[in-house]
Amino acid sequence: MRIQYPYLTFLFVPCLLLLQGRAPLAAQTASKSYYFEEDEVVFEFDLRLYQKAEADGTLQKLEFADFDVNQVAVSGDFNKWSKKAWKMKKIGPYTFQLRKKIKDFNDDFTWEFKFLINGHYWADPANLRVDEKIISDDIWEGVYNLDVYNVQPVEHGNASFFLEGFPNAQQVILSGEFNGWNEHNLKMKKVDNGWLMNLELPVGRYEYKFIADGNWLHDPANPETVVNMHGTLNSVLRLTKVVVFELAGYPDAKKVILAGTFNNWNENKTRMERTESGWKFSMNLAAGKHHYKFIVDGKWMTDPGNPLSEHDPYGNLNSILLVQ
Repeated sequence: MRIQYPYLTFLFVPCLLLLQGRAPLAAQTASKSYYFEEDEVVFEFDLRLYQKAEADGTLQKLEFADFDVNQVAVSGDFNKWSKKAWKMKKIGPYTFQLRKKIKDFNDDFTWEFKFLINGHYWADPANLRVDEKIISDDIWEGVYNLDVYNVQPVEHGNASFFLEGFPNAQQVILSGEFNGWNEHNLKMKKVDNGWLMNLELPVGRYEYKFIADGNWLHDPANPETVVNMHGTLNSVLRLTKVVVFELAGYPDAKKVILAGTFNNWNENKTRMERTESGWKFSMNLAAGKHHYKFIVDGKWMTDPGNPLSEHDPYGNLNSILLVQ
């Protein structure tokens, strides 16, 4: 089973993604800050990779050489940015480690995280040289620290935003979760019948609005909306990723079905195609955790090409796919 990646990522935060092609599990490492071992995610903090830390809630930076590191914790979306819960174990003079089961993470799998040092200072694994971090304009967003959103317009992106009409508007701005709700930087292009902007975004769910000459409005062409904290509507964009499920072998099988949480475990709907080496099926999936199995001539089985699995509440063992 593999995932196709037709798009680039412009969100400068550490995102973890399992099952990047058919590479061995040990090779599935996006940075030195974590890696995968069987059903565990292993976080590692190495003091030697960082020069400076950022003070909580300020722009103050402190050299690591100026204080003793006696406690390190992993804090991120997956644990509600807890400062205490996910403490790491010191395994060497400069290194700390934390092991967590994949099932300990939420189903959204928004794997944005930082290391919290001595309960007050932050080290960002997205940029191992924290002091060289590039701050683009003043687009700051985060719970305890700065997260930089550097989303820029592109000619052909995977996300196209269009606002019909408003011919007399002087300016229309696109604002959303993908740029920290900035009210200035994404100026839409005026076209014959409205306003247009294309972006390249990671797969996921995003809320957004248009700002026409200072007036905020949701997308009238998008039927999916949610009520925001101000009692008005935000439009919702969902970007999916093309995933290719593959089962090697079974040349004598008459029928192979793909069943999972994405099709309500339907035993007949998703029939896989026969190939020279086995069976395959392609589909678009949203970000998150997906459970699945193959049904070969009526016999249920986990994916032999995927080492990641998890028991459901009923005790059944299912293969899992994390899409981010």
